Amino acid sequence: MSGPLPGQPADPHVPVLIDAILRECAPVAGLWLDGTLGAGGYTRALLAAGAERVIGLDRDPLALRMAADWAAPYGDRVRLVAGRFSELDDLAGEALDGVVLDLGVSSMQLDQAERGFSFMKDGPLDMRMSQSGESAADLVNTADEGVLADILYHYGEERAARRIARAMVAARAVAPITTTARLAEIVAKCLPRPKPGQSHPATRSFQAIRIAVNAEFQELAEGLNAAERALKPGGLLAVVTFHSLEDRIVKRFFQLASGHEANANRYAPARTDSAARFAMVTKKAVAPDAAEVARNPRARSAKLRVGRRTEAPAQRLGPAELGLPDMQKKGRR
Repeated sequence: MSGPLPGQPADPHVPVLIDAILRECAPVAGLWLDGTLGAGGYTRALLAAGAERVIGLDRDPLALRMAADWAAPYGDRVRLVAGRFSELDDLAGEALDGVVLDLGVSSMQLDQAERGFSFMKDGPLDMRMSQSGESAADLVNTADEGVLADILYHYGEERAARRIARAMVAARAVAPITTTARLAEIVAKCLPRPKPGQSHPATRSFQAIRIAVNAEFQELAEGLNAAERALKPGGLLAVVTFHSLEDRIVKRFFQLASGHEANANRYAPARTDSAARFAMVTKKAVAPDAAEVARNPRARSAKLRVGRRTEAPAQRLGPAELGLPDMQKKGRR
């Protein structure tokens, strides 16, 4: 975007792939729901592009408090709502012309050490997007070793999951793990020193724990279903993912909902054909160009997928159909 939008701070958190979203969803019109309000970048861009109204949804109370000031000049064009992806159809309360979901943790949350999302600054081991419920410290200090290993492996694709889980359990026996710096140190000692250009050794573990604490994959799966229920025929669903696990779920959802499921196993029973509930706008994932990555390095791994709702009745896809790991919270002490 060229220059700040109305009500936008001078140094805003940059909305990832916003130009691509506006291009793929053009013409933007009617009522949209921004499922991750954050600092409001997507909401303001949608309004500037032609949306009549935007519902700004966020589970983070801080985002909603911060939005009160910049949203005021828009009057009734912006409605701020506290809630989760999985509730978006009920919270919207009316049919939508578009939904945009920006997954993962926001820059605003990462940059605040007291929120405990990042190992780059020491802070309390929290990671709760909603600032309520079980924290990351609760999880790493109470879960059985096997549960921790499963979380690290399935949510972080961490090959050293068992070794790291064992180290966490040993460390908490000496003293509870309560800070991001201590957790990062425990993880780093289990892995080789990174080579220049490689990510921090704790990156995958922090991702996995954050996903578990916030039930992010379950929220994503139910949020996609809720968006399908909420969208009018012709309405658009735009989803921005930041790592392969998220993108896999979104890709699977659109494959099934658009009738383009791959026939992976010729011995498996054939699925009953049903009318496509989405038509794909993007034939493959859209990635940021070099200029966007230069402006905003956090956009490097982002991918955008967009589908258009048809008139077919909505159907719910379950976690197993979408390929979510079978992660039951069991074995807790």
